[in-house]
Amino acid sequence: MNAKLVNKIAICILWFTGFFILLLLCVFLGYILYKGLPVLSFDFIFNKSSDITAGGGVGGQLFNSFYLLFLSLGISVPIALGAGIYLAEYAKDNILTKIIRLSIESLATVPSIVLGLFGMIIFVNMMGLGFSILSGTLTLVLLNLPLLVRVTEESIKLVPKSYREASLAMGATKWQTIYKVVLPSSLAGIITGIILTAGRALGETAILIFTAGTTVSRHMFDTDVTAAGETLAVHMWYLMSVGLVPDRELIADGIGALLIIVILLFNLILTIPLRIIQKRMGIISK
Repeated sequence: MNAKLVNKIAICILWFTGFFILLLLCVFLGYILYKGLPVLSFDFIFNKSSDITAGGGVGGQLFNSFYLLFLSLGISVPIALGAGIYLAEYAKDNILTKIIRLSIESLATVPSIVLGLFGMIIFVNMMGLGFSILSGTLTLVLLNLPLLVRVTEESIKLVPKSYREASLAMGATKWQTIYKVVLPSSLAGIITGIILTAGRALGETAILIFTAGTTVSRHMFDTDVTAAGETLAVHMWYLMSVGLVPDRELIADGIGALLIIVILLFNLILTIPLRIIQKRMGIISK
């Protein structure tokens, strides 16, 4: 068969596959938004109790979702950055680093429900933290770290060696080179990893059911880390599995649409400023 014909067939198959995946995504998101958008209102989103639905609003769950997310990222991102920098720039290729990488990859494959049980045994029971936002946060850190460490390490390794050599040749120290040259150049990959981790954490249920609980404070903006912290995803699971609310399907549709909108907005909030910063730094070619 002619090589050009084979190439055209392969390109057509790839384009068809891409459009098919895009179509599936549009159908999936469109159906959820079609069912859930009519439910959304100011009272439903920001109030704990609402006259619109018998189950009330989801203000407390919405706040807890972001509160848990930012607390867990606040702990896991600095640790992941330090570990990624060490593995990419300082660690030698020996048995110790191989064990560290194997441990990270093994932790990344652990099912979330297993991490949830681990968090319940260690944080909830042994440490006496109870079903609380703090227990959920510490367990989410275990979920976030493997992906963040691997993404940080690989993003740093993708920075050309010529960047490091040029910085060192101008008299910069190794740490100055990492801080002022390597990290800014790898920022896109690191932010992408944070976005993926954040989206996974926002939709997590198994871990938080066993650690943060299925109840929510009476006040929407309750920052007490010892209080129970039901999130949007957990609330949806609770409604559809054990909830006795008459219009639980209606509320679940609204929560599904709200989760999609929240994740999309969160991605935009992170990616748009990133592109602006990269252009100003000259990382993105015009």
